[in-house]
Amino acid sequence: MSHIYQPLMIRSLVEADGTATIRQLAHAFIIQDESQLKYYEDRIKKMPLRILKKNGVIDRQGDLVALKTGKLTFEQRAQIKMLCDQKMQEFIVKRGLSIWDYRLLDTPVSGSVYYEAMKESGGRCALCGATKDERPLDLDHIIPRSKGGKSTKDNLQVLCSRCNRTKGNKDDTDFRKLKQIDSLPGCKFCFTEINPAIVVEEHNSVFAILDKYPVSEGHHLIIPKRHVADWFTMTTQERREGEELIRVLKKRIEIADKTITGFNVGMNTGESAGQTIFHAHIHLIPRRDGDTPHPRGGVRGAIPEKMDYGD
Repeated sequence: MSHIYQPLMIRSLVEADGTATIRQLAHAFIIQDESQLKYYEDRIKKMPLRILKKNGVIDRQGDLVALKTGKLTFEQRAQIKMLCDQKMQEFIVKRGLSIWDYRLLDTPVSGSVYYEAMKESGGRCALCGATKDERPLDLDHIIPRSKGGKSTKDNLQVLCSRCNRTKGNKDDTDFRKLKQIDSLPGCKFCFTEINPAIVVEEHNSVFAILDKYPVSEGHHLIIPKRHVADWFTMTTQERREGEELIRVLKKRIEIADKTITGFNVGMNTGESAGQTIFHAHIHLIPRRDGDTPHPRGGVRGAIPEKMDYGD
């Protein structure tokens, strides 16, 4: 970043007539930091904009945000600004710098420690297994800095930008202890073993194929790319993205086939539950009126005599 920081500092000093405080220079750096601008754009969309719009205070048209108060007088603007400043200052007095604990770096990570941590990670997120080709990789403090965690290699793990942003500062899980297996040679459902021609759809950490022995026409399997035994050992991200892909496929199947009137969604976990391929997979089975004489009970048919449970 020296290619940016050094000329930016010189330009900022020139614009300030040759002299500026560190604080003034920091303001200039923030304005030029696209990652910070993107971060706050995202924060604005997720919280204050959504809440204020819901309460009828503001309106949004694309990237344009406006108060719904109509034209304000000079006195009204002054009073509103005073009340907003009062609310902010009251909270700052109450909480102090702890408001920004999650943003403060007490000890920067040295280049050598950063390199070693990244090398040990194998270039993958310790939680979801994402690579740098899928999303940016961050160094995360296992014990958060706000809780006294140090910037040493034993307290650092690699998380992708998505996992790192959603990890709270009260969570001290060491995700490096989770065993990550990309693929298992000979596993029929490992992504590296699958013929790309049969892949119907991909969605980040999961993909879908048509079942080789379908229960009904349009029977799909949604499968994590990473080798993982069952639904319960899939990561939160894999389960979430699996559910997202199920919704996309359901809608697509319904549009293509108007005879579909229902769906069964489920997974077999363990040999006693009927699992035969021990790589997690979720069944999406379209149903049609009359495809079985007695559909009542649905998935309870896993044990046939329990399917009809009376009134």
